[in-house]
Amino acid sequence: MKFFDLSNLRGDVYGGVTAGIIALPLALAFGEASGAGPIAGIWGAIFVGFFASLFGGTGSNVSGPTGPMVVVFAGVFASLSGNPTLVFSAVVLAGVLQVLLGVFKLGQYIRLVPYPVVSGFMSGIGCIIIALQLSRLFGHEPEGGGTIPALTAIPGAVLDPNLAALAIGLVTLGVVFMWPKRLGKILPAPLAALLIGTVLSLFLSGAPILGDIPTGFPAFVMPGFSADTIGIVLEAAVLLAVLGAIDSLLTSLVADNMTRTRHDSDRELIGQGIGNTFAGLFGAIPGAGATMRTVVNIRTGGLTKISGMLHAVLLLLVVISLAPLAALIPHAVLAGILIKVGYDIIDVGYLKRAHKGPRLDLALMGLVLLLTVFVDLITAVAAGVVLAALAFVKQLADEQLKQFSGISDGKDTSTAEEKALLEKAKGQVTVFEFVGPLSFGAAADVGHQVRERVKNRSGAIVLDFARVPFVDVSAARAVETIICDAKAAGKTVYETGMNDTVRSTLSGLDAIHCLPVDTRYENRIDAVRAAVDEVLKGGGSNAKFGDPIPAGTA
Repeated sequence: MKFFDLSNLRGDVYGGVTAGIIALPLALAFGEASGAGPIAGIWGAIFVGFFASLFGGTGSNVSGPTGPMVVVFAGVFASLSGNPTLVFSAVVLAGVLQVLLGVFKLGQYIRLVPYPVVSGFMSGIGCIIIALQLSRLFGHEPEGGGTIPALTAIPGAVLDPNLAALAIGLVTLGVVFMWPKRLGKILPAPLAALLIGTVLSLFLSGAPILGDIPTGFPAFVMPGFSADTIGIVLEAAVLLAVLGAIDSLLTSLVADNMTRTRHDSDRELIGQGIGNTFAGLFGAIPGAGATMRTVVNIRTGGLTKISGMLHAVLLLLVVISLAPLAALIPHAVLAGILIKVGYDIIDVGYLKRAHKGPRLDLALMGLVLLLTVFVDLITAVAAGVVLAALAFVKQLADEQLKQFSGISDGKDTSTAEEKALLEKAKGQVTVFEFVGPLSFGAAADVGHQVRERVKNRSGAIVLDFARVPFVDVSAARAVETIICDAKAAGKTVYETGMNDTVRSTLSGLDAIHCLPVDTRYENRIDAVRAAVDEVLKGGGSNAKFGDPIPAGTA
């Protein structure tokens, strides 16, 4: 592949310019919301947008500050008391961690986070953004950082509004929510809201504005931390790195669906990491793949990395020439724009249909949302992933046990000859067919089911492993228990269909030491014939299966 593909240059120019126009008001708003200032948001869009496109693995991806990243960064900024050295050390370290995630090819695993978890923490972040901006919409600034202070400040702001700020904010909300789509192709809604709200503030005095904004190239920030702060910085870096990776790769999946292409997850993480590293070194807020800007870029023709780089170059030209004009922008305008961003992040589509899907997924999504809003994102994601994994294992185990019991598999694999042989044995031979990967989730109940089905019976047991691709340690121990219990009860176990992988695992763990060498067959019908022959000749025992194993038997 060419590093630069010029075959779509016109579309990339249109896409990059349009994405840059949309990114301008959002970058200002995100910068202001982060605590680092609006100019830090612009530079974040420039650094992350340029380098993530240059080195990333998704051609049409447009990167920059996003709602989730800003929420986390604002928390980091507050927890580190706004100390630039510590705050941006966390950003640099987050970028380095993202590069390492890509180098060690871990991108495919980050995408395995279940949808209810992603939906929950994204919706939680949307709620946090709205909560943080509501007081600003009424012309007030919440005291302290975090969601709880922001929520407690809302009643006071509502009871004592700055009428000029409220009027400007409501107009801004009206523009971003109801701006006609046909006009949006010419002038995007966020930019229209920024211009209309700022012009309106010239006639409605009294609303708080951004004030002086630094111009020129940002100063280099030397990373550094002490023994007292390294824990906080490292925790913040891990959170930013993981969240940025998830955010970016989700956007890459959206881009793939729209362009019918396939992104390189690991390369994308490397590009995002390089962009965030440069952002941290120059005091800019971190970013990730931005879904809305990426979608706009694609719809207006952008397909290659050139479009994302041009979006960053356009922002650079704006910040050099027009930064002083941004000082006139009211806080209420940016608050209105961010409330719309927060609403768009909330997974409204899923919430409308969630009652028609699995209740467990809805409960998981709600739990993650609440933990995101009222605890923290790390706890929310960790709890969500663990609970989702446990729920999946439980469902898988239940299905394995149903199939093992012959309840839901729907496939009668026994032949007419086998049925005749088993009928001839008059219930003294029992066939157990394992279906699918035998995992720890089902291991505990497999032995119990075998005991219940052969209780008070003499004769033989046939274990069919033909449909088992692999087993884990827990399952191996369950198989060992079944075989050794049968041996202790005087019952012969016949094994059939075991592939090399399963046999290697069971042998390596010494789980089939109780299994006679001469009762292992390739074909199930041969094992059944041998078992039936044995019981008809009078083999077996009347001992109860599952009785304590006599000393030395195993």
